[in-house]
Amino acid sequence: MAKPPKLRFRPFEQAAFPQAAPSPRARPAQTSPVARPTPGPEFDRQIVEYETTEAPGTIIIDTGAKFLYYVQGGGEAIRYGVGVGKEGFGWTGTVAIGAMREWPKWFPPAEMVGRRPELAEYMKVGMSGGEQNPLGARALYLHDNGRDTLFRIHGTNEPWSIGLNVSSGCIRMLNENVIELYTLAKLGAKVIVA
Repeated sequence: MAKPPKLRFRPFEQAAFPQAAPSPRARPAQTSPVARPTPGPEFDRQIVEYETTEAPGTIIIDTGAKFLYYVQGGGEAIRYGVGVGKEGFGWTGTVAIGAMREWPKWFPPAEMVGRRPELAEYMKVGMSGGEQNPLGARALYLHDNGRDTLFRIHGTNEPWSIGLNVSSGCIRMLNENVIELYTLAKLGAKVIVA
């Protein structure tokens, strides 16, 4: 396996790298009466020095560290904290973005319904996009040789899950971060999950 890229951090001003403007369809996150842990500051969006031979526009996911890097070129990347697959559901490989959706409809895979039968009602008709939808505000659909892997890079209705091994193999991001990534990423872009 290739050596991980050497990371060098430099401070940045948030104003120098503004977040993407929210879509007119963006909705505020729902608050919960249940106290949940929040991701630590290490999972905040940051511009980092990132040496790689991968082309600008490539997405690299370090599942061990729970970071997604959007390669910008010039030795820099945007780093986002992510939630990744729980024990037995993680995966690695190189895929491509095959589709992109705003407030996507969610269809649980059969394997998930087998583990959580209460989700069966959503298998045929899906859950409409919105605040309760597990895919959050945006989804990038990962394909392997043109075939849908059923894995996604997506937002979440559980922001506390960032930085944890919690998913069924998808890569979770805070909604504001996946909205920005959605504006940057291109169909067909290379995605490396390591």
